[in-house]
Amino acid sequence: MSALIMAGAPCVEALEEKQKMRVAALKEAGKEVCLAVVRVGDDPASIVYVRNKKKACERIGIVSREVLLGAEISQEALEAELDQLAADEKVDGILLQLPLPKGLDEKKALAHIPAEKDADGFADENAGTLINGTKGTLPCTPRGIMALLSFYGVDPKGKHAVVVGRSAIVGKPAALMLLNADATVTICHSKTKDLAKWTREADILVAAVGRPGFITGDMVKPGAVVVDVGINRTPDGLRGDVDFEAVSEIASAITPVPGGVGKMTVCMLMQNVIDLKEQKAAAAVE
Repeated sequence: MSALIMAGAPCVEALEEKQKMRVAALKEAGKEVCLAVVRVGDDPASIVYVRNKKKACERIGIVSREVLLGAEISQEALEAELDQLAADEKVDGILLQLPLPKGLDEKKALAHIPAEKDADGFADENAGTLINGTKGTLPCTPRGIMALLSFYGVDPKGKHAVVVGRSAIVGKPAALMLLNADATVTICHSKTKDLAKWTREADILVAAVGRPGFITGDMVKPGAVVVDVGINRTPDGLRGDVDFEAVSEIASAITPVPGGVGKMTVCMLMQNVIDLKEQKAAAAVE
């Protein structure tokens, strides 16, 4: 069996065309869409991520405002910057690039981004709407997973989805989104006994553990759909959490690394910001 490669680029291209039209419609109504990205320090990976977000904004027509702060900034000063952006009527979405330098509390800082401007979907209020199955801003990477599955015709309804990883950014929200899409969901993690027993039962397997090649061929059920969220820097280049060569011979579909879920994350950030702007515009009319 040779698996379908679920590349992110075709999906992003299709979604961006729709995003451009939505942004253009807002501009015609005199409403410019603005995303503020706050980067603290000079972490090389963060610099690349912020640059990619800026390029995506330019492609779609979103105003990108970069706030660059030194690594020595105090917690209070960082929170004051976020408060200022939260109060700025011209800013529709705020993203705090993580991780923060040592000494800064990410959770306390994120609490200064109001839910109505939470472009990343990390606010407690948005997490609550995901649990309740009501409308809110979704975390970008899990939302990207769901968009990718939809684009390639994978319907989670009635399927057994196994998520390996329980982070608040990917694992937990991905599990909830799959549950809301009527999948039966199992969450596995570092303390799960006999992990392979569970992964071999998955119709849809999501790997988000941050360990290169962790999911091997003997851990995957023939015909499963495998979503690899991992982006691990190794001497051999970027590698996912899945042994791609082995698993692609067993699975019916698989995402590549790079070029899979990673491409979707920035695209979903753009989607979130446009959603926030449209909601703000609708509320102003009411």
